[in-house]
Amino acid sequence: MAKKIVTDLAVAGKKVLVRADFNVPMKDGNITNDDRIVQALPTIKHLLKEDAKVIVFSHLGRVKEEADKEGKSLKPVAERLAELLGQDVAFVPETRGEVLENAIDQLSNGDILMFENTRFEDIDGKKESKNDPELGKYWASLGDLFVNDAFGTAHRAHASNVGIATHVESAAGFLMEKEIRFIGDSVDNPERPFVAILGGAKVSDKIGVIENLLTKADKILIGGGMAYTFYKAQGLDIGTSLLEEDKLDLAKDLLARAEGKIVLPVDTTINTAFSEEGDVKAVAAGSIPEGYMGLDIGPKSIAQFEKELEGAKTVVWNGPMGVFEMEAFAKGTVGVCKAIAGLNDATTIIGGGDSAAAAMKLGFADDFSHISTGGGASLEYLEGKELPGLAAISNK
Repeated sequence: MAKKIVTDLAVAGKKVLVRADFNVPMKDGNITNDDRIVQALPTIKHLLKEDAKVIVFSHLGRVKEEADKEGKSLKPVAERLAELLGQDVAFVPETRGEVLENAIDQLSNGDILMFENTRFEDIDGKKESKNDPELGKYWASLGDLFVNDAFGTAHRAHASNVGIATHVESAAGFLMEKEIRFIGDSVDNPERPFVAILGGAKVSDKIGVIENLLTKADKILIGGGMAYTFYKAQGLDIGTSLLEEDKLDLAKDLLARAEGKIVLPVDTTINTAFSEEGDVKAVAAGSIPEGYMGLDIGPKSIAQFEKELEGAKTVVWNGPMGVFEMEAFAKGTVGVCKAIAGLNDATTIIGGGDSAAAAMKLGFADDFSHISTGGGASLEYLEGKELPGLAAISNK
């Protein structure tokens, strides 16, 4: 890896700024899933063990106006982080100013402080999200070194990642390094056969990923709502299934260029409405009657995808196979999840987003080599795009 990682920095006695991704789900002021906090612990524990003075910060949700601040404070996150670390985490409910500066100055080696939601700076002109140069410079002035461990925001140039890294020596945290190693290396230098599985609603969301993977993967298995645009592009009947009519020519072109690499489901589970109530049944792909819509891949397709995965050495999965939130249409996603989880001699990666949520919900999280913490970032990384937050980190 060409970028510095946290172990490349001499941190003892230094004030180390840590951009974490603590954008955790909250309900009534309580954290409903602390996975992102847990994922950040290795980097933070390393810095504390090495006698750094740790200043950690993150965004939480979107904040456009004063009213949006309600329920968006990072204080509950600081409290949960303290529990997980087994030590006090000082919380400063400010994003800048004398109170914050004094609190940082009072830190001793091995102490940790968290300051308030970086998006609170977006209320007056989107200073954080638009990478305001003055804000990035100010935050950089609060520390001696910068560790970026927030892969989930690496595809955006914000003041809290690119802005800070512009002014101070920086490195990737362990989580960021893991994302780069698994997603980047697995796609660019995969052990073969390399099979990619793409799902989700729209072809338009995955155009760049498909085009990039056509040059790298041995097979691309396509499920989810996006499959119906490919069916229609072949002149098949899709009933009232999801269709991107303006992407039909693109789908034809992708199929032609794929030369057999793209594998579409052979059957689909349909219903008369976007609901579990109705006439749910499986039919051959491309033979969907009028008045019916496809909502999942069918049982024959699950067996088909299992067969395509046999012997795979690298598997990347992004996007569910159907409307997995409804039990009647979760079978395809469950089946694919089980098939990938059963590959004992392969590197298996979930590229964040809904497929990661599905794997965790279904209890398969521990059966994958890596589950990405960044939906949008992992998608852009799979497209082969440069991620500004990663690019800004100091080179070795």
